[in-house]
Amino acid sequence: MRPLVIVSADCDNESSDSIKLQADYARAVYAAGGLPLVAVPSMECGDTTEAVAELCSLARGLVLTGGPDILPGLFGEEPHPKLGSVNPVRDQFELALARAAMQADLPTLAICRGMQILNVAAGGGLIQDIESCVPGAHAHRMAAPRWLPTHSISVVPGSILCRVFGRDSAMVNSFHHQAVHPVAPGFEVAARAGDGVVEAIEKAESRFMVGVQWHPEALAGRSPEALNLFREFVIAAQGVC
Repeated sequence: MRPLVIVSADCDNESSDSIKLQADYARAVYAAGGLPLVAVPSMECGDTTEAVAELCSLARGLVLTGGPDILPGLFGEEPHPKLGSVNPVRDQFELALARAAMQADLPTLAICRGMQILNVAAGGGLIQDIESCVPGAHAHRMAAPRWLPTHSISVVPGSILCRVFGRDSAMVNSFHHQAVHPVAPGFEVAARAGDGVVEAIEKAESRFMVGVQWHPEALAGRSPEALNLFREFVIAAQGVC
């Protein structure tokens, strides 16, 4: 039986009447052997913590997806001039999901914004704009097809990612202007770009808790390595009782 996997979605800031989710996330989960369940934040859901706890008790895994910037007050900073759009409803929902997943050791694959949410939920912070805050930074937000790898990363030996890729470097597709820093307590850097920007994190001694700054869901139909990352995640989810 396929393990049930929560896939977080975006919602409208004002009414929560509309949702937005790239179909690639659900397709990749299904192709890897999981059963995706799209979860939508709502201003009318009452106690978010209670609703999230119930969701996580039913699911065997969690995918935190990409999307807009995170409200800087959630990691103790004032807004940067280049801060993009924010969605406080989604922020609170996904922070609650991430914290519940960590508490339950629920296998989690956090992608792009999802990796940033995971880091903030665990007590880490963010660089609000790479271009203006990281001297000598490469371009991380590219005007390119979502399936096109655009820059290289170095993968830490012994990490889950190194096992998935089978080597210590890879090319990834990149569409972000924010980045994880500092890395939250309990997490380790699993990959970096050539300019030092953190591209992946993993939680030590967890079933599977991995954040990646690129978009493997958009590569999964073309890259065996990207699909293997989802397969490793689903295998971990199958082991949850």
